[in-house]
Amino acid sequence: MESLAIKTDHKPEKIENGKGVPLFHCDLYDTELVHKIAQAFLPGISTACVDNTSGDIFRTPASVAAEFRKEMVDYITQRSESFVAETFVLGDVPEVDVSGNPYDIISDFVDDFATLKRNLLSRVSGWLLSEKREDKIDDFVQEMEINGFWLTDKREAIAQTLLKNVDFKNEYHCNMRFDSAEELTEHVGSCGFRSMNCENEGCNAMFSTRHREKHDSGCPFKIILCEQKCSDRIMRRDMDRHCITVCPMRLVSCPFYSVGCQSAIPHGVLDQHCSNNLHAHLLYVLRSIHKKTCEEDLEQRLNQVEKELSPSQLAKARDLRSLTTIVKDIETKLGPFKPKKENKDKEEKVETLNLVDEPEKFES
Repeated sequence: MESLAIKTDHKPEKIENGKGVPLFHCDLYDTELVHKIAQAFLPGISTACVDNTSGDIFRTPASVAAEFRKEMVDYITQRSESFVAETFVLGDVPEVDVSGNPYDIISDFVDDFATLKRNLLSRVSGWLLSEKREDKIDDFVQEMEINGFWLTDKREAIAQTLLKNVDFKNEYHCNMRFDSAEELTEHVGSCGFRSMNCENEGCNAMFSTRHREKHDSGCPFKIILCEQKCSDRIMRRDMDRHCITVCPMRLVSCPFYSVGCQSAIPHGVLDQHCSNNLHAHLLYVLRSIHKKTCEEDLEQRLNQVEKELSPSQLAKARDLRSLTTIVKDIETKLGPFKPKKENKDKEEKVETLNLVDEPEKFES
């Protein structure tokens, strides 16, 4: 549903056909691209003015701006009008790569104009590569914007003409013609180049309806499902922060990671993981307490500890510190842990000593 800012104040352009019957031409265009092209004009004129007055004590960029603006408009307009013919000529030359994007084409025109305006000093010195030059260009752009030297709507009007001149494939503007104003009006209501505002709350973007899906797929203000499959719906621009900080499906290390559990678990099921793996976590804790004890003896001690665990203790056993404290309390209650293997080793040692002592008895 497009309850949007769609242009309805469309004024049809009349064009006479060969029979003298007026044709009505749809002059809608890609508004986003036109705005982008218009944005390239100020840096272009600023570059021309700065490079032309570099080292000149009598002139400043502001003193030549109005003159250069007119010259630049004339220059890029003429280049755009001859672009189609030049393209077909260059198209026969294999090594020449002709861009089909109007923004790239017109930006090249602007750059060429700025290059033509460089004075001798800027050409032969290291001026073109200096940071000071870039700073002066940026500063003059800001000065023109503050003073309203070349308003956006004026620049966009020029950009529209340039766009139509270079877009010979009609990919970025509508070239439909009609025999009556009524037909044109009907077409405008469904033309893919009519302007619309983004529907997502907080977004002020304006674009042609044909780019609606493209914009929607990347709009930072669109509400979308969590990328980590939790049940939350989040604004796209807040997705990374949500996934890292509050998403219940963000992966975290097990609380018993330092003693052996290497599992990575979604934060929302961490308690469930601890409950389901209590036996393994108890064994990890016992290993950390009785480091030199064999697995067989640890399993025996584990069974003893599990029998003593109460439901209230189980509820608290959610991290390493609390479970370690619980295990130590239970072991205090159970009494000293005497591993079977240790006892067996002692018995074997005693038997060995006895065998050593027996020959001495016979000798005596």
